[in-house]
Amino acid sequence: MNRNSKKIVLTRISFGIIVVFTLLSCQKNQEKSLQNDQNLLIDKKVDSIMNLMTLQEKIGQTVLYSSTEDVTGPVLDKNYQTYLKNGQIGAIFNAMGSAFTRKLQEIAVEETRLGIPLIFGYDVIHGHKTIFPIPLAESSSWDLELMKKTARTAALEASAEGLHWTFAPMVDIARDPRWGRIAEGAGEDTYLGSLIAKARVEGFQGDNLGERHTIMACAKHFAAYGAAQAGRDYHTVDISLNTLHNVYLPPFKSSVDAGVATFMTSFNELNGVPATGNSYLLQDILRDQWNFDGFVVTDYTSINEMVHHGYAENLEKAGEMALNAGVDMDLQGGVYKNHLENSINQKHVDIQKLDRAVRYILRMKFELGLFDDPYKYCDEQKEKEIILHPDHLQLAREAARKSMVLLKNKEQVLPVEKESKIALIGPLAADEFHIIGNWSAKGDREGTAVSVKEAFEEKGISFTYTKGCEIDGNEVDFSEAITIAKSSDVVVMVMGESERMSGEAASRTSIQLPGQQRALIKAIKKTGKPIILVLYNGRPLDLSWENEQVQGIIEAWFPGTSGGFGVVDVLFGDYNPSGKLTVTFPRNIGQIPIHYNMKNTGRPADIPGANERYVSKYIDVENSPLFPFGYGLSYTSFAYTKPELSAKTLNTSDSLKITTKVTNTGNYDGEEIIQLYIKDRFGSITRPVKELKGFQKVFIKKGETKTVTFSITADDLKFYNNDLKYVNEEGDYDVFVAGNSDHKFTNSFSLQLK
Repeated sequence: MNRNSKKIVLTRISFGIIVVFTLLSCQKNQEKSLQNDQNLLIDKKVDSIMNLMTLQEKIGQTVLYSSTEDVTGPVLDKNYQTYLKNGQIGAIFNAMGSAFTRKLQEIAVEETRLGIPLIFGYDVIHGHKTIFPIPLAESSSWDLELMKKTARTAALEASAEGLHWTFAPMVDIARDPRWGRIAEGAGEDTYLGSLIAKARVEGFQGDNLGERHTIMACAKHFAAYGAAQAGRDYHTVDISLNTLHNVYLPPFKSSVDAGVATFMTSFNELNGVPATGNSYLLQDILRDQWNFDGFVVTDYTSINEMVHHGYAENLEKAGEMALNAGVDMDLQGGVYKNHLENSINQKHVDIQKLDRAVRYILRMKFELGLFDDPYKYCDEQKEKEIILHPDHLQLAREAARKSMVLLKNKEQVLPVEKESKIALIGPLAADEFHIIGNWSAKGDREGTAVSVKEAFEEKGISFTYTKGCEIDGNEVDFSEAITIAKSSDVVVMVMGESERMSGEAASRTSIQLPGQQRALIKAIKKTGKPIILVLYNGRPLDLSWENEQVQGIIEAWFPGTSGGFGVVDVLFGDYNPSGKLTVTFPRNIGQIPIHYNMKNTGRPADIPGANERYVSKYIDVENSPLFPFGYGLSYTSFAYTKPELSAKTLNTSDSLKITTKVTNTGNYDGEEIIQLYIKDRFGSITRPVKELKGFQKVFIKKGETKTVTFSITADDLKFYNNDLKYVNEEGDYDVFVAGNSDHKFTNSFSLQLK
C-alpha cells in the first residue's frame, strides 16, 4: 500500500470513528432527553393527584404498617386493613404472596376514593425463598458480580410474590463483632463496602424500576448504626464528623450514585440528635449535597423512640421533628397517622413539608409502574414458576462455596480424601434450621435447606454421624461422639451459633463458641484423630483456643439454602476455597474494637529504638489479630513479586500503574483475591495505617504466572479534612500488593498537585 492509499484508509477510519462517537453522543442525548421527558411527565401526574388529595389522604401516603403475615418487631396496631379501607395507609410490609397482595391492592385501588396503589415491602436481606449466604459471608467472596446476581435473583422471587420493595442492602460499616447486625453488612472496610452497596442496589433494582421483576432497594441505616457503643444493638453512637464522612457515609453515597430508590433512618443518635430527627443527615447531606430524589422511611418505630432518647417530649413533637428533618414515611409507629393532622392544623409543621414527602412517595409508585398496572406483581403462575427455581438453588450453592474462608489447614488435612473413614459430629452437622441464618425472609428452614449430613449422603460419602452436643446447653455425655471418632481417619465437626445469636437484637458479650462445644472438641482431640472444624456463625468469633486444638478450620458462616452442598464441595476439594475475610477476627474480646485500618498512636509498638514497656500494647496478648482483614487460605499457594510502579510521582491529571506478578506455586488450580493497599504517610489530619484501594479476583492454574495491574488516580487518594472538604494533599504514599492486609509496604510514590 502506497503513502496516499494509507492516508485515504486512515482518513476513512478517522471519519468512521467520528461518525460512531457522534451517533453514540446523539444516542446518549436522546436517552437523557427521554429521561427528562419521562420525569416531567411523572411530575405532572403527581401534581394532578396532589391537587385532588385531602390532608388526611396525603398523610395516609406517609403511613407504613405491617400486616400480620409475618412479625419482625413489636406490633403496636393490628387494624391495618381498616385503615387501608379509609385511605390511611400508603404502604404495607410483611404481606407477601400474589393472592394476598392482590387482595390488599384491590382494597386500595377499588375501595378508596382516589384508588392510589400500595407499595408492598419486606425484609429480603439475602434471598427470599432461595436463601443465599448472609451478607457478611457473601462479602467474603469479594465477587461483586456474584452479589449483584444473588440480589437480582432475590428480586425475581420477591417480586413474584407480590413485593415491590426490600429493606436492603444494609451498608453500615461494622467493626465490633459483638454487634449482632454485623451479619447483615459487608464488614469493616469503606472502599469494599461502597462497591458492594452499589452491586446489591443494582441487583435489586435492575436497569429500570418499571420492569416486572425489579424491586426498590433501601440503603440502611442512615447513618453510623454500625458504630453502636459497646456493640450493643440500638445503643447510642459517638463519633467525630471526620469519621462519619470518611468511614461511614461513603457506602450510602455509593448507593445514591447507583440510583437507590429509598433510604432508611437508623436507631442511633448522632451528635446528640437521633438520626430520625437529624436534618444534617437527611436534608443537608442526603438531599442538598447528594441530590437524592427517592423517599426516606424510618426504621421500625424510630419516630416514637425519639421520646425515649430524651429528644422529643411526646409523640406529636417527635412526628414534627421527623417530618421537618426530612422523613417521608413512618414505619409502624403510627405517629404521622395519629398526630400529623393536628400538627399541621396548629401550624407546627408547614404543609409544604408534607407535600414534599408525598411527592417523593407518589413518584416512586409511578416509577414502579403501579399506577399503570397495580396488579403487575400479582401473578400466581409466575410465582409457581420462579420460586425455588433450580437455577436459583445452583446459584445459592455457588455463592455458598465462594463465601467460605479457609482459616487453617495444618499439614494439608484438607481437602479430605473421599475414601477416608469420616466421623461427622456436631450440633449443626445435620441442621436445616439454623443454616440459612437470621433475616431469612420466607426461607424454608425444614425442607428445602440442605444440611452437611444430607450433602454427604447425596454425594455418596461413607460416614458415621452423631450430634455430640446441643448448640447451647450443659450436657456432657460425649461417649458416642468419642466412639465414632476413634474408629475414623478424620473428624469433621460442624459447630457455631444458632441463627438467633446474631442479627438484630442479638448482641453478645462473649463471642466464643457457646455451650459445651469447646468441651466436645477437647474430648475428641484426646482421640488423637485430626479434626476439621466447620463453623456456622454471623460474626467473627474468638477462635484462639480452637486454632490451637484443631488441624483445619473452614469459616462457612450461615451459608443458606444450598449451604450443605457448598460445605461438602469445599471439604472434598471439588471447589478450591477462595474467600477472604472482610472483617478482622480478634484474638480475644479484649482487643475489640480492632480493624486493619486503624490509626497509629504516638507510641506504636513497633517504633524503632523505643522502650518496649512504654509503647501502645497489651501485656497479656500481642496487638495483632488472630486472622486479619483480607485473610483466607487456599488449597494451593501463591507467590507475589514486588510491585512495580509506572512512575514515582502522580499528579492530578495522570494515573499510576501498579503491577505485580502472581504465581500459583501449589498443586491445585485456584482463585486468588489480589489486594492493593496504600498508606498516606502524613496529612493535615492523621491517616489510617493502611487502606484498601483496589482488588482483583484472578483464576490462576497451577504453575502459571499472571501479571496483575492496578491503576489509581489522585481522586483515589482523597479524604475529608477537618473542614469536611474532600481533598487531595501532596505527600508520600507507601504501597503493597498481597493476599491479605498483614504485609509490609514494599514501594512508594509521591502525589503532586498540578
